[in-house]
Amino acid sequence: MPKQVTPFLMFTGDAERALELYTSLFDDAEVLTLTRFGPGGAGAEGTVEQATFSIAGQVFRCFDSPPVHDFTFTPSFSVFVDVESAEELDRLFAGLSEGGGVLMPVGDYGFSTRFAWVNDRFGVSWQLNLA
Repeated sequence: MPKQVTPFLMFTGDAERALELYTSLFDDAEVLTLTRFGPGGAGAEGTVEQATFSIAGQVFRCFDSPPVHDFTFTPSFSVFVDVESAEELDRLFAGLSEGGGVLMPVGDYGFSTRFAWVNDRFGVSWQLNLA
């Protein structure tokens, strides 16, 4: 039986900028731990060797992968966020979609009266739902 399940985001040099974006947009988000590659480490000096952060109590892990891979994030895995107000959804939509891409603009899709789906500037997919 697993002890814990934690989403893990692999970046290639953008982990710290992603952490900055997420903690600036979500009121309760915080960086819990952050270590950087040092000189002679496996990754570029100063990039994120390992970090944990939380949003609404959900802990995520992330790092900057030393090798560049032939893959990146895909919308087939997304972070689903229930929000309490249309204003909060609109604010998150604006911040997360800036420099990224809109998969589904803010709208009423039947399953939700206010919903949006975006890829942020780092390629991470977010579904935003007015609960």
